[in-house]
Amino acid sequence: MARALQLLPLPTGDAVLDLLPRLARALAGDGPALLPVPAGDNPAAARAARALLLDGALAPGEDDPDDPTAFVVTTSGSTGAPKGTLLPAGALLASARATRRVLAGGGPAEDGPTEAGPTEDTRPAHWLLALPAHHVAGLQVLQRSLVEGTTPTVLDTATPFTPARFAAAAAAMPAGVRFVSLVPTQLQRILADPDPAAATALAGFTAVLVGGAPAPPALLDRAAAAGVRAVTTYGMSETCGGCVYDGRPLPGVTVSTDEHGRISLAGPVVARGYRGRQGDPAFDRDPAGARRFRTDDLGGLVDGRWRVLGRVDDVLITGGVKIAPAGVEATLAAAPGVADVLLTAVPDAEWGQRLVALVVPAGPLDAGAPDLDRLRADARSAHGPAAAPRMLVLVDALPLRGPGKPDRVAARELAGRAVAAHPGVPVVDLRERR
Repeated sequence: MARALQLLPLPTGDAVLDLLPRLARALAGDGPALLPVPAGDNPAAARAARALLLDGALAPGEDDPDDPTAFVVTTSGSTGAPKGTLLPAGALLASARATRRVLAGGGPAEDGPTEAGPTEDTRPAHWLLALPAHHVAGLQVLQRSLVEGTTPTVLDTATPFTPARFAAAAAAMPAGVRFVSLVPTQLQRILADPDPAAATALAGFTAVLVGGAPAPPALLDRAAAAGVRAVTTYGMSETCGGCVYDGRPLPGVTVSTDEHGRISLAGPVVARGYRGRQGDPAFDRDPAGARRFRTDDLGGLVDGRWRVLGRVDDVLITGGVKIAPAGVEATLAAAPGVADVLLTAVPDAEWGQRLVALVVPAGPLDAGAPDLDRLRADARSAHGPAAAPRMLVLVDALPLRGPGKPDRVAARELAGRAVAAHPGVPVVDLRERR
């Protein structure tokens, strides 16, 4: 008989803790697989759920009695129909154990055994849930807590994130080994808060995972200066979340690239595939027989660490030159006065595409804007003349899709409106005057 698939509406706040027993049963293969969705009125999530629930049962090939599919997690892709990622219990457990070993000091993030190392702190770890639980990063906090045998502390995501609320939640956690997952925007707000309470609380965590979007180097430097052990993560729903920490793969995970620089991830943390899409070419097996996922990211080894340089579908072309935005964004983010940045492009009669930098300034409204000439010079020096943005648009915040992920479609539309409203103006300020 086919195993059932059921919706799991996940509330915000402490109410989510009441559902931990259902998550535990799904991990054990005892009962139905679960499709996490946000509780409440969310039309987009409801449409995705209907598309993925189908007849309410897993199809042949979507489950395995020896390694049951625990969750079907909806991806937050920027285009196309939603996809449901089939996450086996074994992959989730492998991810949790490898994460714990690396973060608790049991060994480096590289291939190797997952048993406790000689320096690993083996005390049970406590997690703070500060992300939506229906996304893979938040779901993993709940799942890792189950593996640890601890109850997570919950920061209600129905209320806007503030450093003060974070500090209060951290203060409510037990002492000992403590972890939290944040997106770069949350980390930036904590470190920029005039009240040092949140930054002090953050420094009290054993480790802070930072993922969902690239973290600017300057932000990581500020975290280190504040005594925060920030660990950057790279991964996606198809790999049970982050599987490359600080540029190094978790134990058992292998990273490879093809001749075009496209990244593939293989190992025990990789998903079984997509719901209703058996044979999807994004999934196959590596030469060792491990499950492998072919990402849409471009990258390579830089000083012995894996670095994402862009996405296959994000490449911008100006004057016939291909530009990977992520590398240019990292350069611009290091410039004075820049808190966050996203590079996009608008149509241009001469160049085909004209590069536009959306920038969140680091200072207040009356502090002045980052210097466009300086940004252009930095980009030109690091990446060549074609990489220099021709226009600067100042915004209060970058458009996002999902927790911390830049919405490049919305960014392109925003830049297009700015160009149309201010033709020929090199610097456009769209920030609200409060």
